[in-house]
Amino acid sequence: MTTWTSDELHLIAEAEELEIAPLRRDGTLRTPVPVWVVRAGDDLYVRSFRGTDGGWWRTARARRAGHIRAGGVDKDVTLVDVRDDDVNDRIDAAYRTKYGHYGGAYVDPMVASRATTLRLVPR
Repeated sequence: MTTWTSDELHLIAEAEELEIAPLRRDGTLRTPVPVWVVRAGDDLYVRSFRGTDGGWWRTARARRAGHIRAGGVDKDVTLVDVRDDDVNDRIDAAYRTKYGHYGGAYVDPMVASRATTLRLVPR
């Protein structure tokens, strides 16, 4: 698998939002939607604010591929489930740190959506 460059990691992690366009079953990209992105170590993660009901997330989960744009970086990605509790704890902390200024009404649902955590892997 390919890895992020340090510049890509920094630019994407510093962006307020990331646009994600998951790949549909027919091979076309969904319309991009803005989501919050966090960095934990040398990896980037996204979650669905709406939990497993999020349309973009259901499409992403079905195909495991898509395209992202953030911080001037445009990249095709593979989307990988994250089930490790220790990793999810670090992601929770990253969401609280990066987006805590929005308050609990927004951050708490992201932390509660651990089951939707996807790692972004560049292709």
